[in-house]
Order: sequence, then C-alpha cells, then structure tokens
Amino acid sequence: MDYTPATGDADKSAKTLTTVIYALYAASFLIGITAIAAIVINYIKRGEVAGTWLESHFRWQIRTFWFGLLWGIIGAILFVVAIGWFILVANAVWIIYRIVKGWLNLNDGKPMY
Repeated sequence: MDYTPATGDADKSAKTLTTVIYALYAASFLIGITAIAAIVINYIKRGEVAGTWLESHFRWQIRTFWFGLLWGIIGAILFVVAIGWFILVANAVWIIYRIVKGWLNLNDGKPMY
C-alpha cells in the first residue's frame, strides 16, 4: 500500500499516540508493565489508524511485542542450559533496534516496511 502522511489534527493526534506507544515500549526495559499498556493501546486504537501511514507503525509495534515475548519466553526456558542468556540478549538488542527504527521513521513521517 502507498501511504501518504496527512497533516490534519486527527493525524497529528494519531502520530502523538504512536510516539507515546514507542515510549511505553522503550520504558518497558525499566518498568515491564508499560509494554502491556502499549499493546493494549495498539489493539484499541488500531482501527483509528487503519488505511493511514501510521497503520504500518502499529503493525510494527504489535509484531515487535509478540515476537519479543515469544523469544523472551524461549530464552527464559533455555536459561537453564546457558544458551537462554544469549537468546535474551539478542532479543533485547532486536527489540531496541525495532523501537529505534520505528521511532526514527515515525519522526521522519515515513511508514514502516
């Protein structure tokens, strides 16, 4: 899909919300519960950004959460055999990358993908 950023008040509000969601995901490294708040907001507000360039950011955030959770669980289970530590570190780096990449694209007014 070809998304073009709009400049209306609704778009500015949705962009601000998307920024807040990225901040909640980033804060989850210090306060884990903020990731839960972020994913809930993603699902509640997803319909409001459907068909806009911000939809790709919501999809990016949602996938980051679920794949991060999956690899976090796998890493925690395998922590007993030491390989889990490497999985957890790699997962953290991957999540940080996705938060930073998404936030930078959002700031530049670019969709993800």
